[in-house]
Amino acid sequence: MCGNTMSAPLPAIVPAARKATAAVIFLHGLGDTGHGWAEAMASIKSPHVKYICPHAPIMPVSLNMNMAMPSWFDIIGLSPDAQEDEVGIKQAAENVKALIDQEVKNGIPSNRIILGGFSQGGALSLYTALTTQQKLAGVVALSCWLPLRSSFPPAAANSANKDVAVLQCHGESDPLVPLMFGTLTSEKLKTIISPANVNFKTYSGLMHSSCNQEMTDMKQFIDKQLPLVN
Repeated sequence: MCGNTMSAPLPAIVPAARKATAAVIFLHGLGDTGHGWAEAMASIKSPHVKYICPHAPIMPVSLNMNMAMPSWFDIIGLSPDAQEDEVGIKQAAENVKALIDQEVKNGIPSNRIILGGFSQGGALSLYTALTTQQKLAGVVALSCWLPLRSSFPPAAANSANKDVAVLQCHGESDPLVPLMFGTLTSEKLKTIISPANVNFKTYSGLMHSSCNQEMTDMKQFIDKQLPLVN
């Protein structure tokens, strides 16, 4: 392998078993890659859905003493009033919008695409969905928060996703992104989009990870929002 080491490798993809008529783009958390989530998606896949799990670029992360690791944007702190990497978040959202555009070019309309993610990836998926002109089928936000939350609801004024369905999931014992962040995010989302479309599920004993019940809930949401079409 040679070439530009700054660009992230191609996404991990779980192809549809038949012609893909829908897609899920799922963004991993800080320091991770798309591979593990691609394996998780393979365990809940539907035959007409393509699952795309991109890898974040490697960059220094302030929160982790500037160590370089896969990260969608810089994280300066995890407290609710911590400074945020506004430029990085907005650039990362543009990169995700480009991924959506690529799938539209591949023949899958944006309203047949679910955007999702875990932790930092979930945060980016929420921000992107609420600031894009691309109408999405839904958003899956696991163990995360809404970045630049003070910029909403005005930032969502031109979004195509004012009525988007959101499945938000959070472990009740999460030590990294506390449940309170998830609760506050859910309340904030209900001021931005139709409150009836925000489904917030919590999981007893779950830390900063996923579990079988969460994956089952995610599969049900994906199958409902991306039904089989002929």
